[in-house]
Amino acid sequence: MSQTTSSLTHLNAAGEAHMVDVGQKAVTERSATAIGFLSMQPETLSMIDSGTHKKGDVFAVARIAGIQAAKQTSQLIPLCHPLMLTKIAVSLTSEPQNNRVRIEAICKLAGKTGVEMEALTAASIAGLTLYDMCKAVDKTMTLHGVTLAEKTGGKNGHWINPECDTAVEPNE
Repeated sequence: MSQTTSSLTHLNAAGEAHMVDVGQKAVTERSATAIGFLSMQPETLSMIDSGTHKKGDVFAVARIAGIQAAKQTSQLIPLCHPLMLTKIAVSLTSEPQNNRVRIEAICKLAGKTGVEMEALTAASIAGLTLYDMCKAVDKTMTLHGVTLAEKTGGKNGHWINPECDTAVEPNE
């Protein structure tokens, strides 16, 4: 077995996929922040910002979709544990200077396993929802850069992705 295979926690000694047993881990406060971007034509972003999109407030719908997605992560990703999330926040910020929307998702809980996948799922689905709602007017949109920006808790403590802007907590 290669070094990489043996260090993957979702594989047993025989290389078979399994859900990690977190039963003996300590409960700690944990959080994760994911960011991503949806790039689009300037006219599309202007339509969103001005509220003239015929589908209404696309940010509100995308925010709700991201929240729902975080809650459903264990149903979407086979080896994720179902989690009792205590906070999910999705922030969508128009960046006209870059012709894009910045998507930021924060998930928190007190638990035995991290919430990175929930934050990444929330950011991804919020971006895909924006895409879905705007695709009729702009087929050139691109969802990109979805990444873990920051995490806290667990045995590894606080980590900030050096490749990202420092995460800022979205408004409640």
